[in-house]
Amino acid sequence: MRDADLIIVGAGPAGMAAAATAARGGARVLLLDEQPRAGGQIFRNVGMNGDTRPYLGRDYGAGKPLVEALDDANIAADFGATVWRIEAGPRVLWSRDGASHVCRARHVLLAGGAQERPVPFPGWTLPGVMPAGAAQILMKSSGLLPRDAILAGSGPLLYLVAAQMIDARSPPRALVETQTPAMLLQASRHLPRALLAAPVLFKGLGLLRKIRAAGVARFIGAANFRATAVEHGDIAFSFTAQGRDHRLTTPLLLTHQGVVPATHMSRAAGVAHEWMGAQQALRPMTDTWGGTDVPGIHVAGDGAGIGGADAAQAAGRLAALDILHRLGLLGRQARDRNAAPDRARLRRALAIRPFLDAAYAPLPEFLSPPDETIVCRCEEVTAADIRRALIEGASGPRQVKTATRAGMGPCQGRMCDPTVRGILSSCGAEPAPPRARSPIKPVKLGELAALAPHQETEA
Repeated sequence: MRDADLIIVGAGPAGMAAAATAARGGARVLLLDEQPRAGGQIFRNVGMNGDTRPYLGRDYGAGKPLVEALDDANIAADFGATVWRIEAGPRVLWSRDGASHVCRARHVLLAGGAQERPVPFPGWTLPGVMPAGAAQILMKSSGLLPRDAILAGSGPLLYLVAAQMIDARSPPRALVETQTPAMLLQASRHLPRALLAAPVLFKGLGLLRKIRAAGVARFIGAANFRATAVEHGDIAFSFTAQGRDHRLTTPLLLTHQGVVPATHMSRAAGVAHEWMGAQQALRPMTDTWGGTDVPGIHVAGDGAGIGGADAAQAAGRLAALDILHRLGLLGRQARDRNAAPDRARLRRALAIRPFLDAAYAPLPEFLSPPDETIVCRCEEVTAADIRRALIEGASGPRQVKTATRAGMGPCQGRMCDPTVRGILSSCGAEPAPPRARSPIKPVKLGELAALAPHQETEA
């Protein structure tokens, strides 16, 4: 593997934009991503799909130029690469095809993006219940369409998936939405600022018009979710809405309560984090360029705070400009001058976030679910198990993990950390940011044993 000045982890909007900007500035870039090809979650498979799946929409196709820009002599891209450790130096350890590699660079940019917020409720682990984002991944990667599905939860992604299903002639049976008129009224105070992102607002209104025109039933102010298995492999989905009990049957229940920054990698790298009350999530603390308190490490995109694809691209380019400056390839004045357009783009893209965060806030019942709800899917730990551990003396995430094994499974807490934190908060505990230890992703002992000093690559 050749030398590099910058290692970028993640080939989504932020990573791709940063790679192209850094390469044009003369930096040698190594781009690592776990997926088979570039695109991330938002633009997954966009370089392969072309116009064969028009139901995915125009915004999806906008990712194609980002993928094409990676065809640069200064960019070496390794896909199918699972990063499992970030060290001081900085050094990146990653695995592909059963072999682990160690690379060193003067700078590392973490662009791992976001993950869906868990939506825990009784029955959410049943076959036939899955995140809406996972269904969208199947639409992009395999062309598999959800059929006769119910979309439940809140957030713009529900409307987007519903519209894509309608355009694919597979409309959802119903939308069961948790936001209430009171939440929307409270969010309205943020509308003046949100008008800076007027195209996004108009796009959302267009999605709602499409859903109404298709005759899809909508239930607003829903709560008390519960799923049970019934005959023929279907799911009976029960909930309350506007003072009435409802029970719908479906073969596929798709849930969503927004997305949160994926912070396992940045936490494992030792980056300082802070709590975002509006988004009910942790995020790494960064400066205006994406720089962190760990020398040589930047974070950009949704992994540094949820903003969407446009914000991620702008943040990726800003981080790349700062890294070029630190490498001595770009002067300070040139950096600041080149950054001005992306600073404006970032401000416009983020202007709508306060409105969305208030209008589609997660319900308390998902942050701290009922006792019978499985919280840690890997270890089958329930909310009651966690509350019992607190009663018996556990005082934080680490003690809860030791007492219940919540977070010790293959996902290393990605699916349960937010819920464990929510339960601790509801019980009066003051949860510290949970630790993230290496390996960040599972790696075979044989790969660790095979690592040797001569395998390290200066990057």
